[in-house]
Amino acid sequence: MTDHPLHPQNSARRALARWARDITEARWFALTVLALILANAALLGLETYRGLAADQAHMLRLAEHVCLAAFTVEIALRVCAHADRPRDFFRDPWNLFDLAVVACAFLPVVRENATVLRLLRLARVLRTARFLPQLRIVMVAVGRSLPGTVSFLLVGALLLYVYAMIGWLLFGQHDPQQYGSIGRAILTLFLLMTLDGLGDAVHAGLEVTRWSVVYYGSYVLIASFVLVNVLIGVVISSLEEARELERERLDDTPPADKELLARIVAARKALADLEASLPARDRPTRRQALE
Repeated sequence: MTDHPLHPQNSARRALARWARDITEARWFALTVLALILANAALLGLETYRGLAADQAHMLRLAEHVCLAAFTVEIALRVCAHADRPRDFFRDPWNLFDLAVVACAFLPVVRENATVLRLLRLARVLRTARFLPQLRIVMVAVGRSLPGTVSFLLVGALLLYVYAMIGWLLFGQHDPQQYGSIGRAILTLFLLMTLDGLGDAVHAGLEVTRWSVVYYGSYVLIASFVLVNVLIGVVISSLEEARELERERLDDTPPADKELLARIVAARKALADLEASLPARDRPTRRQALE
């Protein structure tokens, strides 16, 4: 049976995983990969200069192939580092992201489309978050805040629509440039959300109706203060969750070992309870327990 821990195949897997982990967990390895990611970003920037891209097309293409080969070796080493626990590799979202970014570069459809290939190479820049813990926490927080952000956007869109319709009714005829249609009114209110130009808008509205003070005052209070603070609260809450996830990720104890430790603790507690329930004369002495 190959599942036996003493089986030669399992021993070889553990040796391979130990060797690969010694490399991937080394500081020089992380710094090298980070340097490659930054070099890849620099290459993308150089390609935006048409004259340089035309003159050095061969060198730029060669440098891209070198980067792709280096990233392929890196992901292969990371896969080998999980040779003894293959499932753990696929449990890490960053491993899946890295694997997808590297593997897609070898697909014929991607390689034949220059735009998609450049976007894929641009995605490699996001891999810097793997080596910068604080950036990784922020990116995870942004991802976890998306459900709350979507709800915020829906409420904000509804608010903009309602106030845009009111603004069209109040100022549509007198200020068609800003409120001549529902689209123009929404754009005007969206720009006023930053409070830029609010004073001019209030003064222009007072020439039409005194209700413009109530209109703009209530809009600024709800849109610029209440909704923005709600969004900040959602982001901060997601940031705390991301920090907690990062602390759990740094605890690299294998799940199987954690389960074994939990079982040992439960067994010890059960034995202690059983010993406490026995009469004093029936309790085994320490020497008898050891025998």
